[in-house]
Amino acid sequence: MPMQPIQLVIFDCDGVLVDSEPIALEVLVDMLAVKGITMDTDGAAERFLGRSIASMAEVVKEEFRVEIDQVFLSQMREALYARFRQELQPIARIERVIAGLKDRGIAWCVASSSQRERIELSLTATGLLDHFKHAIFSATMVKNGKPAPDLFLYAAAAMGTDPSACVVVEDSPAGIAAAQAAGMAVCAFTGGSHTNHASYQAALLALHPDARFDAMEELLHFVGGARRPEDHSDA
Repeated sequence: MPMQPIQLVIFDCDGVLVDSEPIALEVLVDMLAVKGITMDTDGAAERFLGRSIASMAEVVKEEFRVEIDQVFLSQMREALYARFRQELQPIARIERVIAGLKDRGIAWCVASSSQRERIELSLTATGLLDHFKHAIFSATMVKNGKPAPDLFLYAAAAMGTDPSACVVVEDSPAGIAAAQAAGMAVCAFTGGSHTNHASYQAALLALHPDARFDAMEELLHFVGGARRPEDHSDA
């Protein structure tokens, strides 16, 4: 599909900039068990990957008839942040990709379903904050979280870029659907350590992202031309 040259790359955070999803899913499963909800990480990934805390609470209430209160959220956040400070790692070669975008004159930002506090903690723990502190966008800034397009449209407007000149890098079905609804090209990144969940690959491919890749540096092959990226994955 013809399009104008790429001017802005919008990164999701969890699973795209930082390898946080396995930690987050483990913490969530443990916390749900306290509420009497038995679920493995596959089930948690299928239901919650890429969604906001508010969306997670809605799913739990609808499916399990369990209310997620502020005490639960505070305890989960405390457990998650403690593990992030000890264990969280950046996605391999992400800093090389950022340098490549800078060399090409392409802007970048992060737009995540997480609260800004969590985004900044994740980026700080992995040494990435200086690259993104100019442009951090959280789902708390918009009315509707992913899979609605609100966050990506908000980020593009704040960065002064038309949606047709944006590429979104996402790892979740909800995020891919949000980017597509925003009229943006979307690259599915499948290099995080959470991508082996049973339902993950099928849900991702069913949405037909414009590209899919396992190595982050492959993104640089997609952003220089005037067309939507082609799928360079080996699958």
